Amino acid sequence: MTTTSDAPAEPATRRPAAAAAAGGTAPAPGGGTDADLAVHLVRLGDDALVLGQRLCQWITRAPTVEEDLALSNIALDLIGHARTLLTRGGRLDGSGRTEDDLAFTRSEREFTNALLTELPGGDFAVTVARQLAYTHYAVLYYEALAGCADAELAAFGARAAKEVAFHRLHADRWTLRLGRGTPESARRMRRGLERVWPYTGELFDEDDVVRRLAASGTAPSPAPLRPVWERRVAEVVARAGLAVPAPSWQARGGRAGLHTEEFGPLIAELQSVHRQFPGGTW
Repeated sequence: MTTTSDAPAEPATRRPAAAAAAGGTAPAPGGGTDADLAVHLVRLGDDALVLGQRLCQWITRAPTVEEDLALSNIALDLIGHARTLLTRGGRLDGSGRTEDDLAFTRSEREFTNALLTELPGGDFAVTVARQLAYTHYAVLYYEALAGCADAELAAFGARAAKEVAFHRLHADRWTLRLGRGTPESARRMRRGLERVWPYTGELFDEDDVVRRLAASGTAPSPAPLRPVWERRVAEVVARAGLAVPAPSWQARGGRAGLHTEEFGPLIAELQSVHRQFPGGTW
């Protein structure tokens, strides 16, 4: 499996064109709207599914019982988003795959989530930093999606934006709490931001699929949302007494199926019951 790394010495994640060719998940140039939309919705669904799975790993391990409940509820919301997005994506791509097929039978290379969502939580501050980055992005994108012409997508975007707004509030509060807390909590929050920030740029990347969807008015591009996102997260980080990192490199490749070393065990955990009991129902 091709992997990425925290270190700038690893260039594999900085070749989106080559990665796209290797990933094999995008439709051919000039593909129809349904094919493009299917690809895009599966990407968004993978983001939500993978991040939800990561957050579930904090259950019984979070700093407090309240955080066990908070993170598990956030994860449930994200998995609900994934179900909607993957169901629609499978319906549009003509494959007949269900949400379960897409979640439990694809290989690692077939997942197209942004690398940010698969990063291990590690220190709790890393999870907080990742939530800060993702939730501010997700609110903006789902609000934009709520304005699209597709009634089904617009309804989903409006609902998801409201749910993720609560996730954003949770992340903002923890960023402030850690940044303004003890010298040790501030140090950890600073390191969490430094760990996460090289992975944020991929959320706003455009490729031909996104450009065609935006040009047709089918779905918005995330690229124009980046300045607002940068301003909003910078305000929260500044209130926490910290500074937004300025990484010298950016990780990419997740949208083309190139993932981090930690992704394999995460997907194995996600798919373990289905693979052990194929066709099982509960």
